[in-house]
Amino acid sequence: MRQPHQHNVIMTSSSLALRQISNSSRAAKTGTWLVGMGVLHFVAPKPFDTIIPEELPGTPRFYTYASGVAEIGVGALLIAPKTRRIGALSAIALYLGVFPGNVNMVRMWFNDPTKTLPMRIGAIARLPLQVPMITQAWKIYKES
Repeated sequence: MRQPHQHNVIMTSSSLALRQISNSSRAAKTGTWLVGMGVLHFVAPKPFDTIIPEELPGTPRFYTYASGVAEIGVGALLIAPKTRRIGALSAIALYLGVFPGNVNMVRMWFNDPTKTLPMRIGAIARLPLQVPMITQAWKIYKES
C-alpha cells in the first residue's frame, strides 16, 4: 500500500484547520448578530411590533419578545462550539419562522405613503436575503 506524501498530509490538515477556523468565525459572527438583534427586540420593541401579522392571536409585543428570546438563544447556541450544530438548525427554523413577518412588512409598507422609498425597498430586499442567511446556517451545520 502506498503511503501519502508528507506534504499531502500537511496540506489536508491545513485545509481542514482553515475550514474549521472559517466555520468557527462564520458561526461566531452569525451568533453575535442574532444575539444583538434579539437584545434589540427588548431595547426598542416598537418597530418589531409593527410588523407582527394582525392575524396572530395575542399582542404584537408578545411575539416581539418571544422572537427576541429565540434570537438570543439561537445566537448563543451558534457561538458555543458544542451546541453549534443544533444552533445552526435552530437558526434555519428561526429564519423560516420570522419570514411571514417580513412578508407582512412588505404588504403593509408597499403602498404606505408614510414610509419612505428606501424603507419600502429595504423591506422588499429583506425577503430574498433569507436565502443566504439559511444557506449560511446550513454551511455551519454541515461543517460543525
